[in-house]
Amino acid sequence: MKYRKMPIVVEAVQWTGKNLEEIKNFVGDSLEYWYNETAWEVQKGPVTIGIKINTLEGGHYAAIGDYIIKGIHGEFYPCKPDIFAKTYEAVDAS
Repeated sequence: MKYRKMPIVVEAVQWTGKNLEEIKNFVGDSLEYWYNETAWEVQKGPVTIGIKINTLEGGHYAAIGDYIIKGIHGEFYPCKPDIFAKTYEAVDAS
């Protein structure tokens, strides 16, 4: 048999590496984050932020560019941008 995913609307925010406050407000207690200062300390790069989303299946790291999705039961999980683009399309907010 073949199956089609039921049409549902989800909320999502894309992690840019610079929108930590937006991600914190969206995900709440499901978020863990830390500052990577090693490259900055040796003057070889900027301070970066790492994030991990606590999902129903455990912690999952999100890379810059990943989308953080709020599922139908209020759970959060990261999704790679190519998978997100193949699975979701924007809807009218009204």
